[in-house]
Amino acid sequence: MATLVDVQHLKKYFPVGAGLFRTGGGWIKAVDDVTFQIEKGTTMGLVGESGCGKTTAGKNLLLLQKPTAGKIYFDGEDLLQLDKKPLRLLRKRLGIVYQDPHSSLNPRMTVINVVGRPLVIQGMEEADRRVERVAAMLEKVGLNPEHLGRYPHEFSGGQKQRIAIARALITNPDFVVLDEPTSALDVSVQAQILKLLQALQDELNLTYLFISHDISVIRYMSDTVAVMYVGKLVEWASKRQLFDNPLHPYTQALLSVVPIPDPKQRMRERKILSGDVPSPKNPPPGCRFHPRCDRVLPECKIHEPPLIEVEDGHYVACHL
Repeated sequence: MATLVDVQHLKKYFPVGAGLFRTGGGWIKAVDDVTFQIEKGTTMGLVGESGCGKTTAGKNLLLLQKPTAGKIYFDGEDLLQLDKKPLRLLRKRLGIVYQDPHSSLNPRMTVINVVGRPLVIQGMEEADRRVERVAAMLEKVGLNPEHLGRYPHEFSGGQKQRIAIARALITNPDFVVLDEPTSALDVSVQAQILKLLQALQDELNLTYLFISHDISVIRYMSDTVAVMYVGKLVEWASKRQLFDNPLHPYTQALLSVVPIPDPKQRMRERKILSGDVPSPKNPPPGCRFHPRCDRVLPECKIHEPPLIEVEDGHYVACHL
């Protein structure tokens, strides 16, 4: 299967400090040397605790934030080397759905303008065709054409997220970043949105980066899974490999606390992590997880482990 997204040594640092030029305050290393690939028509899940850098990584992939360093290849093209005009034309092949549908939709715009705005920016449809195209997209996401003239406050949370999905897909993109698209919704509505995203992926041959802190949702949606901790990838594998044989202690801890509806596994061992998540401004030397790891080795405190392939398609960053 062909690779659609290829990320090499991606870094995103934010300056910290006082004064006009924010000098002398150091850097927040939100994303620090991250590498992965996503194959066409598949979903890669990116999971980790809040503040680990997963949303920043997603925004960097779409150049909504400019990376500090690294390479981002989309369908063989280096996005960071494109001029403004070809980059703007390529953006129609990229989409994003944000976490909170209540704040991601302009309350002063009707649905026809919210969903049709990308078509206007890209100059893809004349005004008379735009209404027809937006109405067809609304039907794909489970809404009615009669909603075209309504405002966001007239919809429920689930309906708002359907509008946001329609907006992301209106330009017929190939790749969509889904930034925790169900975390702000009720559980019953979450299931409906996840099934909708899967159906749209099959119908439109979409490629997803699915970002979430909920590893159960990641398991349901993903083909491959990358686990992130304080700006670093600590494990990356196929869904089967990662859930059947997690290798990194952090991944093992995440999986051990996932509820399982089986009374026979009620007494299974759970790994409760001690301590706090380190600051991305002052990460510990060596492995960033070593202050919370119950199997820490001397070299963990000194040397940063690289992400290496331990078996076919299964990568882990650990000295164990």
